Amino acid sequence: MIKNYLFDLDGTLLPLDEENFIKKYFHLLGQKFYEIGLDPETMIKRLWIGTKNMIQNEGLKTNEEVFWDAFLPEQEDKEEIKKALEKFYQNEFEAVKTSTNPSYVSKTIIEILKDRGKTIVLATNPIFPFVATKKRIEWALLNQDDFSLITTYENSNFAKPSLSYYEMILKRLNLDPEETIMIGNDALEDMVAQGLGLKTYLVTDCLSNKNNIDINQFEHGTLNDLLIKIENDEF
Repeated sequence: MIKNYLFDLDGTLLPLDEENFIKKYFHLLGQKFYEIGLDPETMIKRLWIGTKNMIQNEGLKTNEEVFWDAFLPEQEDKEEIKKALEKFYQNEFEAVKTSTNPSYVSKTIIEILKDRGKTIVLATNPIFPFVATKKRIEWALLNQDDFSLITTYENSNFAKPSLSYYEMILKRLNLDPEETIMIGNDALEDMVAQGLGLKTYLVTDCLSNKNNIDINQFEHGTLNDLLIKIENDEF
């Protein structure tokens, strides 16, 4: 019996056009960098380096620390820039919502699981700060209180597709992997959780499969298919 549900956010609970999302996000970020006196091209390159470093994080620091070590290694006014970016996520970032397609199916799924007393985790890749993740949760017609844990760069020392990321979640909430399912749209980053004994479900509406993995090895289907399975208490 499944008691614990781990959900990815982008492309899963929040359907979106990934290419359009990234394009709009980086365009707005570039504008913000320019406004606060930083060279947009340089900072976007550093952002990618910081993101890569978070994905390769081996746990000695939080993802937040790893990111900022790469993003602003010697900047004296780091705290001021952090505050400026927090305001960016609170305000300008809202325009990126147009690249998403919120679904009431996601809201219904979460409501059913909450009513059944299940443990629900937002296992979104923790390479964003909480303020940006909270925004995307709201775009998905959900609330931060829907989840027992939301992984963000502040509270995580690993990232997908590292199995250590999933181990971190299991240990933090004392979850039995055999009673846990990971639901996501990425054939690598989300389905890798099988390696720890978790059940998985690959959501295909916004499928991400950059490595051309054979998805027939995973239980898969649309978000609506998932809703039907949960309604029928299939898992």
